[in-house]
Amino acid sequence: MIIGIIFLIIFIAKSTITIGSGQAGVLYKTFGGGVVTDESPLGEGFHLVAPWNDVFVYEVRQQELSEEMQVLSSNGLEIKLDATAWFHPQYENTGKLHQEKGENYIERVIRPAIRSAARSVVGRYTPEQLYSTKRDAIQDEIFTETKKILAGQYVQLNEVLVRDVTLPATIKSAIETKLKQEQESLEYEFRLEKAQKEAERQRIEAEGKARANQILSASLTDKILQEKGIQATLELSKSQNSKVIVIGSGKDGMPIILGNQ
Repeated sequence: MIIGIIFLIIFIAKSTITIGSGQAGVLYKTFGGGVVTDESPLGEGFHLVAPWNDVFVYEVRQQELSEEMQVLSSNGLEIKLDATAWFHPQYENTGKLHQEKGENYIERVIRPAIRSAARSVVGRYTPEQLYSTKRDAIQDEIFTETKKILAGQYVQLNEVLVRDVTLPATIKSAIETKLKQEQESLEYEFRLEKAQKEAERQRIEAEGKARANQILSASLTDKILQEKGIQATLELSKSQNSKVIVIGSGKDGMPIILGNQ
């Protein structure tokens, strides 16, 4: 009886498996054709399996793979690229993934795919482009290239992030100097353009004033001036300050105003 109980305990221990959260179990039938690929994998929870069969457990939640690579730019300079990929196995194809790629599928499939895509994409750009304006474009292109390579590999690629691009110190210094000079040149051109616009504004303003004075001079006759003088005299006569006004004693018959009170 003791032997039977021990045998039963071993049988039960060998016949049960618990699949954890975010995992899937691939069933291997020793006497039934090997890896089961025509059925869904074992889901989360408790399962009974024949003791002569095996279950391989896979993480099917999103996973992260960080990779530091030495790649070449379009002009042959060595660039250090730090990238991260987010991925997970395709749940329904976990059995095929196990059968064709194995448990070490990350090293066999995903890492080589990222490296190949990164080398292909970075090789299209110069160090200046990698350092400044093309970071987002490079990231998108590496994601697209990697996804093409992983097509049909039973892996879902969610995102590729380029965390850092490191250039050789001498190249980085030269690029920074060049960018600084370009910025200074743009600032000088801006100041020059501003000065030219200000000079043009002043010229137009001066021409406008000269034209206005010409029109005004042409319209001022002696009689108009006399009329303006008479109006001014009338306004002054209303003032409370003491004064002496001599009518018709000024030049051209204009009145003379004496007194400063």
